[in-house]
Amino acid sequence: MAYDLPDLPYAYDALERSIDAQTMEIHHGKHHAAYVTNLNAALDGTEWMGRPIEAVLANLDILPEDKRTAVRNNGGGHANHSLFWSTLGPDGGGEPSGALGEAVQATFGAFDVLKQQMIDAGIKRFGSGWSWLVWDGTGLAVMSTPNQDSPIMEGKTPLFGIDVWEHAYYLRYQNRRPEYLEKIWDVVDWNAVGALFEAARAG
Repeated sequence: MAYDLPDLPYAYDALERSIDAQTMEIHHGKHHAAYVTNLNAALDGTEWMGRPIEAVLANLDILPEDKRTAVRNNGGGHANHSLFWSTLGPDGGGEPSGALGEAVQATFGAFDVLKQQMIDAGIKRFGSGWSWLVWDGTGLAVMSTPNQDSPIMEGKTPLFGIDVWEHAYYLRYQNRRPEYLEKIWDVVDWNAVGALFEAARAG
């Protein structure tokens, strides 16, 4: 079964206080859609087609060599964006609570420390890539990946990622990546991120 572009759980203009509707429409309907199309083309006719994308990315090394780069780029793009959309929302913002909030406090000392570490990781990512909050198997950590690489490729579970490709912010923010990295926190759906954390911690 081929991979599909997931529907957004909100309207294109729902995140306007952080991301404009035109950016959302192009980002989801063009960029993410292209990753899905190219991923399907790369895996067409192989035993990997339709397997959970997380399983594919975790096993890149055993994919046929002529498929590996296309799957890394496009499969990573599909997985990263699917997570991105699901962890944003019009009622987002604030700070995490519950078990995730406690883990953030225990790991980073304060939510603002986590936030600044992720902002810094996004600012320092040269070119295109992502800033991530991940479960590394024993606890929370912040990391950055280039291009459409996923933390899954390093054996980690992504919980929340900030896309720092220019197509994610350029229409509104132009070259002001730090401003975008600040504003994105106003639409983070911590309930969604918390559910991912609970699932990752449970194994």
